[in-house]
Amino acid sequence: MAEGRLMDDEPVIRTHGLTKRYRGGRPAVDRLDLSVPEGSVFGFLGPNGSGKTTTIRMLMGLIEPTSGSARVLGQPMPRAVRGVLPHVGALIEGPALYGFLSGRDNLLRYDAADPTADPRTRRTRVTAALERVGLTAAAGKKARAYSLGMKQRLGLAAALLRPRRLLVLDEPTNGLDPQGMREIRSLVRELASDGTTVFLSSHLLDEIEQVCTHAAVMAQGRLITQGSVAELAAGVRGRLVVTTPDTADAARVLKEQGAGDVSAGDDRVSADPPDRDLAEVNAALVTAGVRVRGFAVERASLEDAFMALTGEGFDVAG
Repeated sequence: MAEGRLMDDEPVIRTHGLTKRYRGGRPAVDRLDLSVPEGSVFGFLGPNGSGKTTTIRMLMGLIEPTSGSARVLGQPMPRAVRGVLPHVGALIEGPALYGFLSGRDNLLRYDAADPTADPRTRRTRVTAALERVGLTAAAGKKARAYSLGMKQRLGLAAALLRPRRLLVLDEPTNGLDPQGMREIRSLVRELASDGTTVFLSSHLLDEIEQVCTHAAVMAQGRLITQGSVAELAAGVRGRLVVTTPDTADAARVLKEQGAGDVSAGDDRVSADPPDRDLAEVNAALVTAGVRVRGFAVERASLEDAFMALTGEGFDVAG
């Protein structure tokens, strides 16, 4: 099979029993079976310390697994690392930059280190990569003067110097302000629409939900679940939300009707829906004199799915 070519329906990334155990501790990654479809934006989700970066370092051939196997673009890693990595762009644990060089000169050096890169078109590639991540105006500034967010952008530009089959991003929006986050998310969508598979690790649930088509959830080194984002959320019933000025009465009636986890706020009461006809619940509210201005079951979010799967809260905003 040609390097970088996949058999029909073969995942871009597949692991089987992938494990990394450090001496004297519990496994950092424990028997991971992961499958990343070609063309997906795949969110690798978990709290800090859940094993995401260790997994990525094994996938990229940077560290050896203790046991198990990993295939990237159809090739075994780390054995085929030289054949695979030219097809992969990666930003892992922040970019390694030369602080005394400008952003542009850093990228020129990165490109020069690629033996397959044509030196005649180097400056064109660097200019295009800088423009794509919004660093054109700062291209002449020394990298040591860059903010953390700008350094993230420059690292992403380095990963985009050449067309890639796979882009691996470890916490790509770390250090970015909300506008920068939106721009990186937009860029990820754009890359995916061009046919690049994007593997994006994050501890931000809303980031995964906004940009990803598929996701896997990690906790304490183990895979909790994986699948399409829509499927993960669809497996969880959404919250019943009642909009009313009579929140105390509404909360009482919902509890009487069998609703769980009832929470009241300003003009709004939410709860886990009871196992009965919701029209009856609405009628009970009206009969009790509650002025119902809104009554609906909101679609379950990835946060709801995570809490249902693990029983734990999650760092939604970072």
